[in-house]
Amino acid sequence: MKKFVFLCLILISNLVSAVDPQLNVNFKPTNEKIENESLDKIEVVEMFWYGCIHCFQFEPAINKWKANLPKDVVFKRVPAVPRKDWIPMARTYYAMESLGIVDDFHGKLFDAIHKDKTLNPGDESAAIQWIATNAKLDTDKVKSAFKSFSMEAKLKKANQMFRSAGATGVPTLIINGSYLTSSTMAGGPQNAIEITEFIIENMRKDLKKK
Repeated sequence: MKKFVFLCLILISNLVSAVDPQLNVNFKPTNEKIENESLDKIEVVEMFWYGCIHCFQFEPAINKWKANLPKDVVFKRVPAVPRKDWIPMARTYYAMESLGIVDDFHGKLFDAIHKDKTLNPGDESAAIQWIATNAKLDTDKVKSAFKSFSMEAKLKKANQMFRSAGATGVPTLIINGSYLTSSTMAGGPQNAIEITEFIIENMRKDLKKK
């Protein structure tokens, strides 16, 4: 009877976690160690682009996951800027962040681009107008957020993070500046999250040993 129960537990475990974590297959070390801004927690960074359909499709899974983060894990988003035509949407994210509206309009912006198809992700002027209209903000105030003093520094840092990680596309998850995985590497959004949880758990074990 005990043997039967043990076998059942193995089967249940396999059903719950369909992905088999393999280094350099579905996750890999970053090219360079990336500074963790949350020194007392394990930091998970999602690099994304609003114009990416895969990032749009990743939203439900990552939103569900980040809503129930353990106390020792922090999640943040960083817009990827490996190409010049991705810069308008990176500016849009950082402008919304500085205006204090990113949480309210992050998902709506994805919808405008991929669901409603009313916004071109390469058109910065259209993005400014979209924010002003939807957030009911003065257009000049939004323009100022796009051209803020800190904007160029943020874009440069985001670009460096993408390259230091060794990312080749989005969405990419960077775990504590040391490992990365993605929907493509892992075979889907849920698999990427399970790989991330696997890495987090192993990092916890390493921290306990120290």
